[in-house]
Amino acid sequence: MVINFLLLFLTAMIAGLLVFFAPAFRDRYFKLVLVFAGSYLFSITILHIIPELFNSGYSNSSMGLYILLGFLLQQVLEYWSSGIEHGHIHKHNSETSKGVITLMLGLFIHAFLEGTLLSHGTTIPEESLVAGHSHSDKTVLLGIIMHKGPAAFALAAVLSASLSKKWTLILLTVFALASPLGMFSSAFFINQGILSNEGIGLLYGLVTGGFLHISTTIFFESSPHHKFQLNKLMVTFVAAALAMASEYFV
Repeated sequence: MVINFLLLFLTAMIAGLLVFFAPAFRDRYFKLVLVFAGSYLFSITILHIIPELFNSGYSNSSMGLYILLGFLLQQVLEYWSSGIEHGHIHKHNSETSKGVITLMLGLFIHAFLEGTLLSHGTTIPEESLVAGHSHSDKTVLLGIIMHKGPAAFALAAVLSASLSKKWTLILLTVFALASPLGMFSSAFFINQGILSNEGIGLLYGLVTGGFLHISTTIFFESSPHHKFQLNKLMVTFVAAALAMASEYFV
């Protein structure tokens, strides 16, 4: 888990710091990175996370409800954060303290929740795991890392437009710590028996619904008016192929 902490924290910090060193922002290339990350995140959600949740002993109807609630919850969080989770770089109402608090609250809750998914397979009691599951959760870690990088870059770009460099770095650090805190907190609650199996299922269902919302939103927004773009199609296929390779052959 220490390695996961370093990967999550450093990915967000380095990606956010690029805002101060990049001489010019290239929107086209950033969108391709988003499409790649969104395609990989969607693929591992379909190939790895959802099948595991529906085969983990929970009621299928309950798990379906949890995923739907997570999808709807992410809609609320993105209302607060204006979609920075999936790479929206635009002028946010961050000139006021209220705007900054709303922005950070939405992003922090989202990042904290996705970090909880990484406690799976390391601290969850054996009876909570999927029978016969032997795949590495590194596929999920990679998906979260791919997602956090663009999100951190977008956050730093938005904050630096209206805040000082000092406050931008402070808030970027808070965001970078959110997922690791979620990972360690859920692991602690599970090990202490505070979080029940049903609570674990609810938590992971919410995160899964959020992943579905973010990844599908990236697809829709990357192709306005349903215009065909070969480069985005190829990036999508490569990311999906990587997800399949990491799931079935690693």
